[in-house]
Amino acid sequence: MIFRRKAKNEDAPDTVDAVEETTTEEATGDGGAEDTGTGESPAAVDTSGGPFDVTEVDPATLEAEDRIDLGALVITGLPGMELRLQVDEQSGDVQAILLVLEDSALELRAFAAPKTAGIWDEVRREIASEATKMGGTASETEGPFGTELVLVVPVQDPEGQIFSQTSRVIGIDGPRWLLRGTVLGRAAVEPEAAPPMEQAFRNVVVVRGSEPMAPRESLALKLPAGAQPAAEEEA
Repeated sequence: MIFRRKAKNEDAPDTVDAVEETTTEEATGDGGAEDTGTGESPAAVDTSGGPFDVTEVDPATLEAEDRIDLGALVITGLPGMELRLQVDEQSGDVQAILLVLEDSALELRAFAAPKTAGIWDEVRREIASEATKMGGTASETEGPFGTELVLVVPVQDPEGQIFSQTSRVIGIDGPRWLLRGTVLGRAAVEPEAAPPMEQAFRNVVVVRGSEPMAPRESLALKLPAGAQPAAEEEA
């Protein structure tokens, strides 16, 4: 898998890369009271085929050559897939993971959740509300991971032209975590292009950790061990 750190001033030339970098609060709403203790996974769709909590995975398999440890998320590379990390310019923290394959992409983010209930239903409504405020549309549909959102929002390209971008937003409630995936590009609009992105989402292993965290707080991501990021493109 190709590793590339997204340049801090890099423009997004097409729908694959047009991923708005937002803060955790903008992405999922304000944080809540601290979450303590451990609990069972909230009732949700069948995730026996993934994505997985780290407790569901044989520790030995996490060391497989095709798996990449990014801290809170362990991903499995697919042939030809490029890994990009969206990094906060001020703190240097990794904010999100972007997996790119040809003209499709999957953005991954993970958040803490309460031990007693999932938060995807609430977060989904908030994302839909934000999309309509932007002048776009949001519709719920049933997909392979349960209820998901299809968003169509106006996006401005580097030349100032406005076009509509379609994306699929998927959410999975796990044991004290929420994994959110946003499918972009061709895979968001053409079902025949979606399977690789869906498989990449299924392959994710979430490492929540046992420390207390406020619900909706981003789970910490990191650069992969021994990574040699490609040189940043000039602005």
